[in-house]
Amino acid sequence: MAVPPLVQLRQFDTCRLIPSRFVDKEDSVLVPLAEDAKHLADIFELDNATNERLIAEHGRAAGIGVDELVFGVPHFRMINAAFTYARPEGSRFNNDERGAWYCGFDIETSLDEIIFHKTVEYYEIDRFDDSVRYQTLLADFNNEFHDLRGASRYAKCLTPNSYVASQKLAAQLLEEGSLGIIYPSVRHAGGTNLACFRPALVGNVRRGIAYELAWTGTPHPTVRAIVS
Repeated sequence: MAVPPLVQLRQFDTCRLIPSRFVDKEDSVLVPLAEDAKHLADIFELDNATNERLIAEHGRAAGIGVDELVFGVPHFRMINAAFTYARPEGSRFNNDERGAWYCGFDIETSLDEIIFHKTVEYYEIDRFDDSVRYQTLLADFNNEFHDLRGASRYAKCLTPNSYVASQKLAAQLLEEGSLGIIYPSVRHAGGTNLACFRPALVGNVRRGIAYELAWTGTPHPTVRAIVS
C-alpha cells in the first residue's frame, strides 16, 4: 500500500477520554477482598501477573519493548497503558498486540467517538440504561505524522464498520518507523483524530474536564460536564 504524506503537526490540548475509575485516586478494588496485609500482598501479586502494562514494563510483552515505554513523567502509567492494553479485535490503527494513543483535536470529536462505541455495546445487550464517567487527558504533539486527511485513496481505511484495511496500513507504517496517523473522524463530521504509535511522543499529559454520559432508555445519551 502506498505511504500517505507526512506532515508536521503542532497540536496542543488534544483530548483522550478514559473511564474515570482508571485515573481517580482511590483504593484498589482488590482491597475489600483481603483479610489482612499479607493476604492483600498475595492478591496484588496474582493480579500483577496478568497486568498487561506491568508485563510490558518488565520487558515481556510481544507487541512493544520496554525501551519504548515511558517512566517518571506525569501520568506515565496512563501513557503506557494505552499501548499495552489492546482490544482483542484491535482498533482502527492497531492490532491486538499493541495499542496506540488515540485522541481527538477537540472534545466534541472525542466524546462522539466514545459515545459511538459505548452505544454499540448497549445495542448488543438491547439495554440503554447506564451512566459512566470519563476523564479527559490532554496531551500536546509536535512531530511528523502520516496524514490521511483529503486522501481519497485511503477511503477503505476510514470505513465505519471495518478495520481490515486500516490495520493493514498501520502495520506497514509501524514497521517502517511511522510515528502515527492523523485521520478524519468517522464518528464526528469535521473532526480530526490522531493515533500516535510512540509513547515518548505523548507530551505534557494532564487532566482536563470529566464528563458523565447517561443513557436513559434511548441510544442517545445526555452529556454532563462534571465541575469539581
